[in-house]
Amino acid sequence: MNPFTKLTGLVAPMDRINVDTDQIIPKQFLKRIERTGFGQYLFFDWRFLPDGKPNPDFELNKPGYKGASILVAGRNFGSGSSREHAPWALLDYGFRCVIAPNFADIFYNNCFQNGILPVVLPEETVKRITANAQARTGYRLTVDLEAKRVWDDDEDVVATFDLDEFRRQSLLHGLDDIGLTLMQEADITAFEKRRNLHGGVLTQPGKSSR
Repeated sequence: MNPFTKLTGLVAPMDRINVDTDQIIPKQFLKRIERTGFGQYLFFDWRFLPDGKPNPDFELNKPGYKGASILVAGRNFGSGSSREHAPWALLDYGFRCVIAPNFADIFYNNCFQNGILPVVLPEETVKRITANAQARTGYRLTVDLEAKRVWDDDEDVVATFDLDEFRRQSLLHGLDDIGLTLMQEADITAFEKRRNLHGGVLTQPGKSSR
């Protein structure tokens, strides 16, 4: 997993509340077992018309938001099912950060396991960011995880955010649960050797199983 330290990127606004995981990545696209390749299906039912052509009215299809790496959305982003494919799709599309007044809990946790930073800011701040992104072509934010700060180029928006320190450090170092486990690889290997040596009976170092 790639670390997240500081990101300066184009902002795409999604002025919608209760965006659920079935809209983020519809269920018919969950057959893949890899984490990649889901970006093309992100917000599929909104991005495309019934004939398969891009919907010109959908936010992410507007030319000014092409290449955005920061998504700003309304309340309760990521509600619905617990599918981890939702952050997979966002990341594969190019988003490394999602800003909202609040998130669904499971989606919020899944973001940290996939290198996406979910930032919770006051609703009035989120609305100002959304309005700026809608009004200004090329509107950018800097999100600094080390300082826990967010600001735009002309400092019209300057905000701080709270984050659990364990999650912050894990994301700064690019560690998901598997990565954290592998940091204990030497101890795990030693445990397995002791266990195999004594026929599957757990012993303490230096002690006999008899």
